[in-house]
Amino acid sequence: MVPQHYDLPSLRALTAFEASARHFSFELAASELDMTSEEISRQIKAIEDDLGVPLFVRRGTEVMLTSAGKDIYSELARSLSKASDVVRTIKRDRSRNVTMFPAMRSHRRD
Repeated sequence: MVPQHYDLPSLRALTAFEASARHFSFELAASELDMTSEEISRQIKAIEDDLGVPLFVRRGTEVMLTSAGKDIYSELARSLSKASDVVRTIKRDRSRNVTMFPAMRSHRRD
C-alpha cells in the first residue's frame, strides 16, 4: 500500500460525505454523484470507522450531521469551494502565459 501524504480518507469518500451532508440525504448524494445510495453509505461508514465516531444520525432515509460531521463538513465545503474558485479562474484565464515552477515539496513535520 502506498502511504498517503495527508491523513485523510479517500477523495471518493470525502466527496460522498460532502454531497450527503449538503443534501442531508444519501439518496440525493448518490444521484448527484452517479453512485448507489448503498455505495454512499459504505463510503460514509468507512470514514466513520476510521475516525471512530459517527458523522450522521440516521433516521430512516433522513440523515442529520453530528457535531463531528458538522466540523468536517464546514472545513471540507470551504476547501472545495476555494478549489472550485481556483479551477474556474484557471479555465477563464487559460490563454495567459504559463510559467513553470519547480515542484513544491511539503515541509511537513511529524
